[in-house]
Amino acid sequence: MIRRIALLCLALTLPAVAQTTLNGAGATFPYPMYSKWFSDYHNLHPDIQINYQSIGSGGGIRQVLAQTVDFGASDGPMSDQQLSDAKFKILHIPTVLGAVVPAYNIPGIKGEIKFTPEALAGIFLGKVSKWNDSAITSANPGINFPAQDIIVVHRSDGSGTTFIFTDYLSKVSSEWSNGPGKGTSVKWPVGLGGKGNEGVAGQIRQLPGAIGYVELIYAVQNNIPYGVVKNAAGAYVKASLDSVTAAAASVKSMPADFRVSITNAPGKDAYPISSFTWLLIPQKSKDPAKGKILADFLNWMVDQGQKETAALTYAPLPANVAEKVKVAIKQVQ
Repeated sequence: MIRRIALLCLALTLPAVAQTTLNGAGATFPYPMYSKWFSDYHNLHPDIQINYQSIGSGGGIRQVLAQTVDFGASDGPMSDQQLSDAKFKILHIPTVLGAVVPAYNIPGIKGEIKFTPEALAGIFLGKVSKWNDSAITSANPGINFPAQDIIVVHRSDGSGTTFIFTDYLSKVSSEWSNGPGKGTSVKWPVGLGGKGNEGVAGQIRQLPGAIGYVELIYAVQNNIPYGVVKNAAGAYVKASLDSVTAAAASVKSMPADFRVSITNAPGKDAYPISSFTWLLIPQKSKDPAKGKILADFLNWMVDQGQKETAALTYAPLPANVAEKVKVAIKQVQ
């Protein structure tokens, strides 16, 4: 009994382990992966808590520029103008690869639908407005499409998923490129808005006749059918770890700052709406202790974290990219 009291007194007099909290915000595209990584890292290092707000890439860029967070996240790389406007150097650290898929809710049709680039551009331009339009049916013989209005669903917030999708549309459609163009936010010709990948997925599930674009895991988790897309080589390819990896393999020379687009990649096995996603890391943190924690986390992410990607339908960084990332992480302080 005396020994228990002594141990209790000792425990009460020992200083509590200080916890360091890092705050980040941005892309919803990789949120399921980041959520798992940050939780796993906290389990390994109980004195470190990493909080992340899934608010969209546009919000992540704004907050890292305003220095209201320790790091940001985006699926669309920051522009030259944004980087030059920053009061400090920001590094783009690629984390995983993912796919954006055309997900739909068509009454009576459960199977996979084939989409040509022309059909997708036409739908989101508002020129293909019925599910039985020949732009859709010609690629899907044997499927009896209803004469139902198409309800387009897009992101209402600044979004890297939007950047990826509109980057793709801009490459395959001159009308799109000369019209709405590409960006984290664009002026949509038609459609309803949903906040986050979660919001778009929810709208698609609720609205018969709907189609929208979401990151692959959101379609999988919500059990929403999604289509296969005709790629630059003329093959219809379904989004998968292998087809996203094949798109990444198209990058013959990775730029030093990692800002690269892999949409509409060449190669018969490449899924055409694939992308890297990035953490936006200040090269020099306001708090040196936080800078070291960020660097340690990033090294863990490149080594151990990559082993967890497949379970959440993300593709890991190619080995040659991972090695370059390790070198870039040495700049973080």
